[in-house]
Amino acid sequence: MTTNPSGSDSLASTSPHILLVDDEATLREPLAEYLTGQGFRVSEADSGAGARTALLSETPDIALVDIMMPGEDGLSLTRHLIEARDLPVILLTAKGEPTDRIVGLEIGADDYVTKPFEPRELVARIRSVLRRAGRAAPTPSEDLLYEFEGWHLDPVKHRLTDPDGTVIAISTAEFRMLKAFLDHPRSVMNRDRLLDMVQGREAQLFDRAVDNQVSRLRRKIEANSRDPQLILTVRGGGYQFAADVRRVTQQSG
Repeated sequence: MTTNPSGSDSLASTSPHILLVDDEATLREPLAEYLTGQGFRVSEADSGAGARTALLSETPDIALVDIMMPGEDGLSLTRHLIEARDLPVILLTAKGEPTDRIVGLEIGADDYVTKPFEPRELVARIRSVLRRAGRAAPTPSEDLLYEFEGWHLDPVKHRLTDPDGTVIAISTAEFRMLKAFLDHPRSVMNRDRLLDMVQGREAQLFDRAVDNQVSRLRRKIEANSRDPQLILTVRGGGYQFAADVRRVTQQSG
């Protein structure tokens, strides 16, 4: 079982805590990372036994449970989570499992999503279930600034400020790229992953020029863009944002 902290300690303590239980690491790990970027605190377990162990140290606000797992299946675990822990549960199901979905709902699961699913839809369902269960997730922390090496990025105003307090002009495309890095500090992200994270109206632009956007960002935030210390190139892997990132409250005045 692993835990992904979300932002600063104060933010993590108030973030809704999700227990994600799925034996497929290729789904579980990127999903946990995505949910963390959406402001949740995520604990991971790859089995029913792992989930039960995780529950010994802390009770989450909601559980996402895969139905089909070796060992204890998701329905058995769901029954335990509901009856013994009174936890809201969203089932992760594969296509062609209508009976399992029905059984899951009958034993008290709050909702289900069918794989493959759109992560944004899952987040919407999580927030809806939390509200219904009286464990409402706070509004996403969009009012909190990203802070790194003295720099600040305002995710609402799309405003980048250097350590001296000077506002640095940044395009929408550059903003999306920088925010992708700040949401995943110290993670190696290849070009395809960056494309998936920053797609928008300028998607075709990124498709042709991920490297150009990185170069432009480096010229704006690096002391020496020819010797970058913040956005590193990982040979054969893509890019990595190499600084610690915090979410901080914007100072008034």
